[in-house]
Amino acid sequence: MTNPRIEEAITLMNNYTERTGLASKQPSRRYLWTDAFAVCNYLGLARTTGEQAYTELALQLVEQVHHTLGQHRDDDKRTGWISGLGEHDGELHPTQGGLRIGKTLPERGPDEPLDEHTEWDRDGQYFHYLTKWMYALDQVTRSTQDSRFTTWARELSHSASGAFIYTPSSEWQPPRMVWKMSIDLTRVLVPSMGQHDPLDGYITNLQLRATGPGLEDETSQFAAMLKWGDWATADPLGLGGMMIDAYRVHQIIQQGSSADPRLLDNLLNASLTGLEQYERGSTLQQPAPYRLAFRELGLAIGLHAVERLHKAFDDGKPKQLEALMQYLPLRDEIEAFWRNPDYQRTATWTEHQDINEVMLATSLAPDGFLELMPL
Repeated sequence: MTNPRIEEAITLMNNYTERTGLASKQPSRRYLWTDAFAVCNYLGLARTTGEQAYTELALQLVEQVHHTLGQHRDDDKRTGWISGLGEHDGELHPTQGGLRIGKTLPERGPDEPLDEHTEWDRDGQYFHYLTKWMYALDQVTRSTQDSRFTTWARELSHSASGAFIYTPSSEWQPPRMVWKMSIDLTRVLVPSMGQHDPLDGYITNLQLRATGPGLEDETSQFAAMLKWGDWATADPLGLGGMMIDAYRVHQIIQQGSSADPRLLDNLLNASLTGLEQYERGSTLQQPAPYRLAFRELGLAIGLHAVERLHKAFDDGKPKQLEALMQYLPLRDEIEAFWRNPDYQRTATWTEHQDINEVMLATSLAPDGFLELMPL
């Protein structure tokens, strides 16, 4: 009999498939972050169930994302690939111009002032969404042995790094990054640097270099930024991301990467600091209308990664892992809360239904997202 957690994940992903027009007559609704998790979920379900129909869904989703978020919006006067490539070359290199976020509102125009409230709902490009898609594409290559997907991931990394990274005017300062760019990567929309963007770029590039050549310069730029970074955060989504990265770094090293072993130690230290801060100010005792499921589920997925990392060490276990394992009940608490149908009827769930359901499915069946298939 199939594990009930897997059955629930299948139901969630089937609903997502139908609701967002991936394999139905519903209008296509693509959002890069959610779709990256969904691709990995489908790949994991294919391995778990042996049903290759899930692999086909992953491939369909990749194609639909590229043809939707790799091209200009329907309400934009511009048309075609956002890279500016012609139709034929765009098909061959769909990620060369980056990929849109998929927000509901068009991007802010060159002469429009920044409104921090509405900017959240405006389109553009986020670097941390692009790294999630790079990861998903590499996972497709690892699952199918088709090198096209990791090639597209490396092309995306090269284009994104060139757009988001800049050199400050002071010679002694390391490179910096901006947080949000315009759809065509020609304008900065939000100049501040995301706390974990250099970390995302560095680890993702290490992973991509294991499946293909290039990205040496980009990796070096991210490495230079890491020396100046403070990664600890009490934000549950960012916190979960660090723990996922720790497990990913361990797997990359096991598969022969030249990653600095101190990176894993630093990630675990920052995760432990962040968890201590989060527990003190946690919103987990608040009613559902005051909580955001996808952010909490990011933490739950991260704690799954901690448990897997703990099991991966026979000896020489990092000392921080034992302390991190004490927080596993948080994962179970978060999952139990958001699996409750009553809480899935609240506005904070339904307003973000796609991302909530896909990330709940990831937490219930995390193999596709957490496990790096050997090359």
